[in-house]
Amino acid sequence: MKLKMIVILVVVFLLTAFIVFFKYGVNAGRQGAPILAKVNGYEISAHEFKEGFGVSAFAAREDVLQAQKEYLDILINQKLILLDAQKRNLDKTPDFLKSVENFWAQSLLTVAMGQKTMELRRGLTVRDEDVRRIYENMRKEGVTDKPLNEVFSQIKWQAEKQLETQLLNGWVVSLRKAAAVHVDEDLLKSLK
Repeated sequence: MKLKMIVILVVVFLLTAFIVFFKYGVNAGRQGAPILAKVNGYEISAHEFKEGFGVSAFAAREDVLQAQKEYLDILINQKLILLDAQKRNLDKTPDFLKSVENFWAQSLLTVAMGQKTMELRRGLTVRDEDVRRIYENMRKEGVTDKPLNEVFSQIKWQAEKQLETQLLNGWVVSLRKAAAVHVDEDLLKSLK
């Protein structure tokens, strides 16, 4: 169990480093921010450090200077690992490139779904009479015996989530209808 946690932490640190490395490029300091540290020619800008530190668990610690030093040590170690991996051309292996592709696809899906959800929420309304109707159905079915005023906000929230899901599904159906999709059914059957 302890080994799993260590592996998970290493993977999280590496993914964070990977994102930071590709977000800021090899020499992030050239964008005008003061350089906080240099690691074998790789520059860590003050901006990069502050942005990462601010969202890390280190930022909540009481001894801020010590927390900053520890976070910087981790960042330096990440850079060293990344630079070593690049030197060994690990960033060009098929496994790495496939993992980048999968990470990119999952990240883009998350952003696209989040953006569409926010867009749909702007026009989403569940009327009070709809909440009352749902409540009456729940009472008839014996799902609740609580008074409406106690469950009103929960029912409304659930109705909004259900409507949101329906709208998202409708969006995906419309994307599919507008797309040219062909499935080789024979090949699919042979993949059993």
